[in-house]
Amino acid sequence: MSHDTVLMFVNGQAMSGGPLNDALASARFVGPVRTAPGYRFFSFGDVFPGLAPVRDGGWSVPGEVYEVTYAELRDKLLPREPAELELSVIELEDGRGALSMVCRSYPGSGGQAREITAPGGWREHLGEPAGSR
Repeated sequence: MSHDTVLMFVNGQAMSGGPLNDALASARFVGPVRTAPGYRFFSFGDVFPGLAPVRDGGWSVPGEVYEVTYAELRDKLLPREPAELELSVIELEDGRGALSMVCRSYPGSGGQAREITAPGGWREHLGEPAGSR
């Protein structure tokens, strides 16, 4: 990794084969990974997922990590992210930190999002086999 790059964890549309993955076309794919078990996972109308940090009852969410430049992040990926999400730093399963989009506010019950915390993550939620993209 160079001083111009950061690790970016993605867990939804920006994963390989997803509709936002083209924003990471020039980024280096590091590989599949899971978060540390400190998060809950939500679906916003089955259009995009949201990661929410929690103190208790968290789970390890699957996704992918990319090495991206600040320019790729600023110019290609962030402008396409939904307003319900914001950039933050998360912890990965192996203890490393990475940037990721997280819920701007914790989705409450009866709100615009429903919890989908489950072992298979976003693709399983949508009924896609792992690695189908």
